[in-house]
Amino acid sequence: MTQIRYSASTHVGLKRKVNEDSILALPDQRIWVVADGMGGHEGGDFSSQAVVDSVAMIDPTLPPVGLLHALRETLARSHELILKESEARGGLTMGTTVVTFAIAEDHFATFWAGDSRLYRLQGGVLDMLTTDHSVVAAFVMAGEMTWDEAEHHPQSNAVTRAVGVGDELELEKIRGEILPGDRFLLCSDGLTKYATFGILARVLSEEPIETVTERLQQIALDGGGADNISIIVIDVI
Repeated sequence: MTQIRYSASTHVGLKRKVNEDSILALPDQRIWVVADGMGGHEGGDFSSQAVVDSVAMIDPTLPPVGLLHALRETLARSHELILKESEARGGLTMGTTVVTFAIAEDHFATFWAGDSRLYRLQGGVLDMLTTDHSVVAAFVMAGEMTWDEAEHHPQSNAVTRAVGVGDELELEKIRGEILPGDRFLLCSDGLTKYATFGILARVLSEEPIETVTERLQQIALDGGGADNISIIVIDVI
């Protein structure tokens, strides 16, 4: 079985009173989650916590294929739960982005909605494996700006998909092979607002697993820390 090490952290940042992000690490099931809640103090923290609480209840004895099916179904149930809570709160707009990472044998699978991201450092090269579901993503895909430039666009926070928003949950999925030496990063946009692609590549290449999340978190705080900051780094050994 593939060996892994990981480090995870979440921080309220310097401007917010409530951490609307939630993270989850289930190394025995080989599942990790970052969720970035939306809806202010009333709804964002509920939404992100609803996702991680639901994923945490997945049966750990399921085989790998069953685990992935359960993960997708769990996210769909979270979507319904958040919609019901929104209705109970008088139609409050609330929801959460999500990015999940699961390892099954020598492959990974990721489900995501919104602008929380998955990166992979492989052979010294950093790739952003997810594509944001956001207004500014369309500009990037059209070649009008880079992802780093998109972080500073006035509509950078406007997501087009989220758990708990819309009648049907629209998840995107990717899967791929994992290799010894691979390093994966899951994060909310509270990190990528301040850590450019170049900064991420350098820190992920240089820092050991024991200090990498702390170093990335400090970069976001030093940059202003205007949002909650959530980071999970996973090393394949």
